[in-house]
Amino acid sequence: MTDYNPVKVEQAIRNCANRIAGGVSVCSNTYSAFLDADRAYDQAFAKAYLEAGGAAHERKYIAELATDEERSARDLADAAYRYADRQAKALEAELRAWQSVGASVRSMYGVAGRGES
Repeated sequence: MTDYNPVKVEQAIRNCANRIAGGVSVCSNTYSAFLDADRAYDQAFAKAYLEAGGAAHERKYIAELATDEERSARDLADAAYRYADRQAKALEAELRAWQSVGASVRSMYGVAGRGES
């Protein structure tokens, strides 16, 4: 078990807050990459669909097969964004936990030495 004091807790809170701040750009960048990949997939699918011959349901499947790489890139970008978003939420939960620890430590230090004879 680690011994906590107000200084250690404040350092942990500051560190966590800095990681959250850095995570904002990570989330923004990964979401932007997802949007770019999603748009590229939509455009490639539409082009492949229009170029395909045959009935509408056949053209859909031809377009699906022709845009496998774009769909894969979109899915990977989506997964990266979702991971970054989950990490950001985990950091926010960590910050709340440190704030709770900080409140307990302040309370503990506040009553130290009282009630003694």
